Amino acid sequence: MLSRTIARASRSVAQQKRYLSLHEYRSAALLKSFGVGVPDGSAATTPQGAFDAAKALGTNELVIKAQALTGGRGKGHFDNGFQGGVQLISSPEEAKDLAEKMLNHKLITKQTGAAGKEVTAVYVVERRDAKTEAYLAILMDRASQTPMIVASAQGGMDIEGVAAKDPNAIKTFKVPLNEGVSDSLATDIASVLGYSSEAIPEAAKTVQNLYNVFIEKDCTQVEINPLSETPDHKVLAMDAKLGFDDNASFRQQEVFSWRDPTQEDPQEREAAEYGLNFIKLDGNIANIVNGAGLAMATMDIIKLYGGEPANFLDCGGTATPQTIEKAFELILSDKKVNGIFVNIFGGIVRCDYVAEGLIAATKNFKLDIPVVVRLQGTNMAKAKELIENSGLKLFAFEDLDPAAEKIVSLAPKA
Repeated sequence: MLSRTIARASRSVAQQKRYLSLHEYRSAALLKSFGVGVPDGSAATTPQGAFDAAKALGTNELVIKAQALTGGRGKGHFDNGFQGGVQLISSPEEAKDLAEKMLNHKLITKQTGAAGKEVTAVYVVERRDAKTEAYLAILMDRASQTPMIVASAQGGMDIEGVAAKDPNAIKTFKVPLNEGVSDSLATDIASVLGYSSEAIPEAAKTVQNLYNVFIEKDCTQVEINPLSETPDHKVLAMDAKLGFDDNASFRQQEVFSWRDPTQEDPQEREAAEYGLNFIKLDGNIANIVNGAGLAMATMDIIKLYGGEPANFLDCGGTATPQTIEKAFELILSDKKVNGIFVNIFGGIVRCDYVAEGLIAATKNFKLDIPVVVRLQGTNMAKAKELIENSGLKLFAFEDLDPAAEKIVSLAPKA
């Protein structure tokens, strides 16, 4: 049961890529405003700024960290050949020199792939020794629909690896929504982090403060790795990863003003402006679907018939001729695409609007690749009539299986 819970938690953490994430220095400042201990530090966007930040800290025990939204920064490399996005330094001069090598270059890690992520800032912080490195995360447990806190004394490393190797090293705690994290629950959580008895009271208070961040800032995830006890028994969040629910952007305007668009795929960002949820994949058959669940099912059935989806594109209830044409523009920018599958189902989308968009896009883009359309819903008959009378090579279906089989046959893998 525990292993299933951890697997569910790990998947939830991975899924936060679809929500707003903040740079480490932004997360640290936010945590500090809620009373969570963090090492002193500040961000810089120029080498001189890094020098000034290091000098202001008044210590030679320093760390400089490249700010890019990816894990594994320390083991990453830059597009200029420089190795390591996290470096120990001992002077403001070193901070300036390393910032020169990091800023405005792409950091390439296992998570980013060859494309890398542009480094828009560096974070210069004091180096604090850790007596114990623990792990703590807060996220929503879908099964119980309540917040869940995941804690482990084995911090400072890949938590999914810990879960796979030793599930008993990870403990989970459900948090009653109406009560929050009580003093007793906070103490129970703090007690599994491997800290000394002197640090338990501060650790318990830190757990409560982190939960306050999670609730008050509409977080989808609060992950601290490591959450460390220092030799003088202070509890510090040495690294933080926060995710926020895009649906709460109207309530969290300040947080969302910290979004760094350079860290996002330009096409996915453009799609969002049109109300489209778009994620690029590696296949050759593009999809335009309304509804996330239907999009997943559509990709599954394409694979069932031997094809490979080129994207996840959910137009939701906003499918209009304009958004459909924008969807075509996005998916046709991928040169691997040699077929398009449109699967629209439900009562919230007018099928005739979709048909109008398909016809306009087919004409405007002078499509020479097959387009298979499966429409079910409002004004379906009118939509079919529009497609049949268009004189274009659009293949219309009412049922999903034959439609999927058709597009796979028309658009074979390279």
